[in-house]
Parts: sequence; C-alpha cells; structure tokens
Amino acid sequence: MRIYETNDIRNVGLIGHGNSGKTSLAAGLLFTSGATNRLTRVEEGNTITDFDEEEVQRKITISTAVAAVEWNKKKVNLIDTPGFNIFINDTKSSLVAADAALVLVDGVAGVEVQTEKVWSFADEFKLPRAILINKLDRERSSFERALESVQQFFGRAAVPIHLPIGSERDFKGVIDLVRMKSYTYSNDGDGKGKEADIPGEFADAAQAAHEALVEMVAEGNDALMEEFFEKGTLPVEHILDGLRDAVRGMRIFPVMCGSGLHNVGSDLILNFINDYFPGPADRGPWKGTLNGKEVERAVQDSEPVSAFVFKTIADPFAGRVTYFKVVSGILRNDANLVNARNNGAERLSHIGALFGKTILPVNEIHAGDIGGVAKLKDTLTGDTLAEKSSLIAYPAVNLPEPSIAYAIAAKTRNDEDRMGNAIQKILEEDKSLRFYRDPQTKEFLLAGSGQQHVEIIVSRLKKRYGVDVELRAPKIPYRETIRGKADVQGRHKKQTGGHGQFGDCWIRMEPLPRGAKFAFENEVFGGAIPKNFIPAIEKGIVEAAEKGYLAGYPVVDFKVVVYDGSYHDVDSSEMSFKLAARKAFKAAMESAKPALLEPIMNVEVQAPVEYAGDLMGDLNGRRGRISGMDTKGGTQIIRAQVPMAEMLNYQNDLISMTQGRASFTMEFDHYDFVPQLQAEKIIAAAKAAKSGEEEEEDAG
Repeated sequence: MRIYETNDIRNVGLIGHGNSGKTSLAAGLLFTSGATNRLTRVEEGNTITDFDEEEVQRKITISTAVAAVEWNKKKVNLIDTPGFNIFINDTKSSLVAADAALVLVDGVAGVEVQTEKVWSFADEFKLPRAILINKLDRERSSFERALESVQQFFGRAAVPIHLPIGSERDFKGVIDLVRMKSYTYSNDGDGKGKEADIPGEFADAAQAAHEALVEMVAEGNDALMEEFFEKGTLPVEHILDGLRDAVRGMRIFPVMCGSGLHNVGSDLILNFINDYFPGPADRGPWKGTLNGKEVERAVQDSEPVSAFVFKTIADPFAGRVTYFKVVSGILRNDANLVNARNNGAERLSHIGALFGKTILPVNEIHAGDIGGVAKLKDTLTGDTLAEKSSLIAYPAVNLPEPSIAYAIAAKTRNDEDRMGNAIQKILEEDKSLRFYRDPQTKEFLLAGSGQQHVEIIVSRLKKRYGVDVELRAPKIPYRETIRGKADVQGRHKKQTGGHGQFGDCWIRMEPLPRGAKFAFENEVFGGAIPKNFIPAIEKGIVEAAEKGYLAGYPVVDFKVVVYDGSYHDVDSSEMSFKLAARKAFKAAMESAKPALLEPIMNVEVQAPVEYAGDLMGDLNGRRGRISGMDTKGGTQIIRAQVPMAEMLNYQNDLISMTQGRASFTMEFDHYDFVPQLQAEKIIAAAKAAKSGEEEEEDAG
C-alpha cells in the first residue's frame, strides 16, 4: 500500500446494532475497491474483519478490526466495530480513532437498542455521521418504515440522499438525490452501479425528496437560503458544497440505502465517504497533557510525532499487536518513541497499514492515519507514544465497570500454573474485563459485560493458550451486623504449670449506620485494664468479627466500647486479653439481634417500550425496587435496586424475555438486611458447608 498524506485519509467507524450488516458491508467495500478479489461472506467465515476464531464460529463481531481500502486516490480506514451490548465497550474505545461514523440500520428492524447506544458514542466524540439503511434486499424490509424509525429517533436532520429502486428481492439499485441519477447493479456483486436517468415511475418521489434535501441544505447557510428563496432550488455544485459543510458541522445526517450482502450501492458509499466526510485535520486539534499542562496538538505532519493506542490484540503467535492513530508528525519505520504513561522506550519496527489480521508494511505513516505494529514491550490500550522531547499524553477513553463477575478456577494444577499469565494477556486486549481475588470468599473472579462475554474469554483461554478453566456463579459477599445493643463480659482464665492465662473485659456493643464499618472506644479508667492490653482487645474483636457469627460472613457496622475489666500481674498477657475479647464478642452477638446483610445493586435496563411491563414485573419478582423510568424514542429505560443474589442469571433471562433486544448495566450501591426467610436458608447452607468441611478434615 502506498503512503497517503493527511488530507487524503478518511477514518470511518462502521457502527450499529448487532446483525445490522457492518462486517458484510466492509466486505463489499473491500471488494468494490479492489482490495479483495472476491466478495467474502460472514456465513462462510472468511471475511477480512472477522478473523478471530470465536467470531468465525459464532458469526458475530466480537472485537474491532480495521481494514484499509484505496478509492479514487484516497485511503479509507474502515473501523468495523461490534454491535452487541456485551462487546459494545470495544466499539466506544475504538471510535476515538474515527473521524466520522457510518451508522447501519437494519431495513427490517429499523433503529434498535444498540443503535441508540453507538449513536450516543458518536455524540460523545462529536463525530459527523451518515446513516445507511442496509439489508433492503431482505424479505419484509422497507426503506420507508426504516426511515420513519430513523427520523423518530434522530430527528429531521436525518434526511435521505438516496432512494431505493425496487424492494426486498427486487431491490437492485439506488437513486442519487443530489445528482438526480439512478444506479443499477448487476448480480455479480462488484458494487459498481450503472448510471442512467431516473426511471419514470420513481420520478415524482425522487423530485419531492430532492426538494426536501435542498431545503435542508439551504437551512443552515444564509447565502444558500437566499439563493434558494430567489430561484426555488440550488445548482448541484452548491448542493454538494452545502451538504459537505452540513455533514461536517453535524447539522445533517444523510440517509443512504444499500445492501452489504449483495453489494448494492458500495461505490456510492465510498464516493460519499471521500466527498463528504472530514479528513483527520478537519476535526481540529487533539487535547492532551504536556508537562502537567493541558495543550492542543494539531493533526499535522509538521508537529512532533505522537500516536494514540486505541486497541491491543494478544496474538499467541505474533505477540502483542498494537493499533494506533498517528495524531501528529510523520511516524517512520524503526522510530524510537516514549510511552507517556510509564516513560518506557519503544522501538516501532515493521509498522504498517491494517488489513484485518494483516499488517501491510509501509515506511512511514502520516498525521491522522491509522497503523499497526507488533511486539511493543509495555504499551497498552489508552497509552500515548511520543517523542521524548515533547512527551504529550492524550486521555484514555472511560469505560463503564463490568456488570457481572464469575468465579473462575483452573481444572488441573498445570492449568493453574499458566492461568494467571494467560488471563493477563487477555486483559491487555480487552479493557472491559477485570480479574481479581475476592478477599472474603477467596475466589478468583473474572468480571465482564455479561455471561457470554465471560464464556468467550474462557473459550479463548483454552484455544489460544491451552488453559482449561471452569466457571461458577460467584459466592455472594454477604455481611453480618447487629440490630440491637449488648453489654457483656468476656473472661478468659486458664491455669497450667507455670504461668497461667488471665484476661477479663466488659464491653458494650451497638449498631452503626450502613457503611460505617467498625468503631472501637476505650472508656476504661482507674487502671482496671492496663493501657498496653487495650490494643489486644480491639484486635481480638476485629479477628472475631472477620470470622462472623451467623454464617461465617464478616460482621460490619458496629461499635464496641470497652469500659471495665480486671487483670493479673503475672498471668495477664496480650494473648489472654485477645481471647477474652473474642469471648466477649461472641456473647454480645448472641444478645444484640444479629442479622444478615446482602449487596444491593443499581440496575439500569434499556429495552424497547413494548417489553417494559414484563421487565418491571420480572425485577419486582427478583425483590427489586423500581426507582425510576424514562422513555427515549422507542426505548424504555428502567432503573431499579435489586439484590445481587437475584441478578446472577439475569443476562440470559433478559435475552429470553426480549429476543436479545435489551441491555443492562449493574453496579454495587449499598448493603441492606436479608429478609428472614432467605436469611434462614443462607445460614443453614453455610452451616451445612462448614459441617462438611469439618467431616473432610476429620476423615483426612
């Protein structure tokens, strides 16, 4: 691939709900541009941008891929992103590299839940965008119905610049409403239309749509508006200029039509990208931090070299593969740069343009272009590489915390030895994962965006690294507390040969507000207990609280005041008073109305409005409390507080209830009391587990 200047580069994110046809469209654009010699298909598992084993097997996009095409002397970097909720964080972190977005909408389903989500990402990054109503060759597809859905969600700024010729199986061409020409496509799928005048049966509809487009273009430009009022229309060249400005200023979101599967309209889409979408420099400078101050860096070759890493792939053969966007300067092969996060030196050998899993070698990459390199030492997603003399750092993309965690355990000792290293490599690749050890349950937890997300990681561990693990629902981190007060004595006395053991303390115990954890006060006076033994009493209480009383869960949100006691000059020791404190703690728990606490999660569900009633009923059935509702377009947003114990299988249940059209997020909010019936079951299960462990120890 040849080298391109900044003005001749287009970086376009292909975004939309899962199964809206992004990967098929990318395959069509690659074939039409001549980048591939045949039209590859998702169902055959041979597309350029879905190359991961899991993607080929499941026939969905799991991870963002980039493929460069050359069209009319410009380079277009196609950023093919995931569309399903559990992988949507990868879409957000990759869009930072885009300068515009092409939003795909299914011609049958219209705007779906994740279409809105990715639209909000484009808003956040201030990306100019266009909309492609795709799959118009499918049965029950309708351009008119899909357009109505688009305008309902995104407003009248979503204005058609195309009309379809034919529908469903007879969809064979596109009318260009700017130039007022028709383009029909042959069955060979080359994506290059045959230009002709608009067929008579479409002339009236095309003229009406053309006039509506011209009026929208003129609205945002005083000079064009004046010309429009004077002449009643605009010449083509003025429409082109006005539409280009309106697209880049995000005043208009043009709506196109096509079919990625049969490659209808691909040439018009590529023309649109070249003519209307901005180049990297048109978007303005990037903001970063240099020497502790916020600065702006222009996207120009003349600036010092800097590059932002937007994705990392852990390849078991090639090692770590880094995707970056050159923000400024000209990045040359074998350049020596510094990582702004850790000040580590990196040598970028064998840089290249991205083409799916392949890196096409180039000698240099100009400002605004996207590239890849393998085997960097310690550079990860979100890092900035720059010249040492001008070490700028660009901000990483903020991603939400994972919504669900599963316990993960190696199946064999050999797997256990290799599991940590393999998971670490996958964590480098997927920034929406977390891997940690629960200090209470002692389990290793793998947290992700949903059950399928975590299951795919488990599959990758086995296929890529030969590590076999099993998943279990995590243990719920219950807590114990008290509802009442207690005033008790703890006395430890033991006489053996030589020195004995003696400790005696009186304590008061009372509840604290939720989240206060533990407080300890010393009110002993008159030397009833020497001061040097007071810390031992506190330590004894803390250790006893960690082991729990009802079901072995830590006791929290309580206060202990030691106010009296006695000691022996010879037999008293720190250990004696620690043991006395443990006895006092146990006695206090017996009479202070002990109770179980459970974690309560803030849950937000987004789903089509028609499912709202069923979803609220389901959340109520999970002991949830609905805290709020909003409607946005056709999407219902339901907010609730639900016990964590009731949410472990929610992902699968939500998919079943909504045919996969809903998504949810979940994060910890607070602890609250477990209802008596559930508490009795939890305590009984804990005692049975403890009894079983003791029997195993006795047998051993």
